[in-house]
Amino acid sequence: MPATVVEVELSGDEFALSHTLSSIEGIEFEIERVVAHEDDRVMPFVWVSGGDIDRDEFEAVLADDPSLDRLELLADVDDEWLYQMEWISEIETLVQILVTEEATILAATGNKNSWNLRTLFPDRDALSRTHDYCQEKGLTFEILNIYQLDEGRQGRFGITEDQQEALTRAYDAGYYSIPRKATAEEVADELGVSHQALSERLRRGHESQKCVDHRSWC
Repeated sequence: MPATVVEVELSGDEFALSHTLSSIEGIEFEIERVVAHEDDRVMPFVWVSGGDIDRDEFEAVLADDPSLDRLELLADVDDEWLYQMEWISEIETLVQILVTEEATILAATGNKNSWNLRTLFPDRDALSRTHDYCQEKGLTFEILNIYQLDEGRQGRFGITEDQQEALTRAYDAGYYSIPRKATAEEVADELGVSHQALSERLRRGHESQKCVDHRSWC
C-alpha cells in the first residue's frame, strides 16, 4: 500500500509549548525537523519568529514551559531564532506518529491557537490508527487534506510529475526514515538530477496544497 501524506490541525492547548505560545502575543513556531529521542520525549529543531520580545525575555518564558526540558540555540538570523529543543509533555500525538506508526513530520507550524502538521504515514492504516488513538485520548486531530504519493498529478493534487517522482523516490529510498537510510545526494543521483534540483522539487512538493475531501480516507 502506498505512503500517505496528510495535513492535520491540532489544538494549541493540547500540544507542546502551549504555555509559551499563550504567554507571548504574536509568536510563531516552525519545525525544521523532529525526531523521537525516546518513547516519552521528542527533539525538534524549531524556528521562532514574531512577537515583540527580545531573545532573553523569550528564553525566560521558555524556562517556565512545562513541556520543555532542554533547549540549545543553533542560529540567530534576521530576527528569527533556531533552537534544538527537547519536549517531554503534551506530545502524545507526536509519539504516536513518530514512534508507534514510524511516520515522518514533513513540516509543522504553530501559534497559540493551533498547530498544522504535514505528515508522511507508511500507509492509510497507520493514519487510521493515529486518528482512532487521538479520538480515544480526547485529542484534536482534524484532517485538512490527504493524498497518496502514487496519486499525485499536476492539476489534480497540485504537484508536478517531477515533484511526485522525487517524493516517491525519496520515500522508497529511506530519505524520510529516522535515522535516514539515504542522503539527498544519493536520491538525486538515482533521479539523475543535481542536489539543488532535488531539494527544490521536494520543497515545492511539500508546500503544494492537496485538495482532497478529508472524509474519503476513513
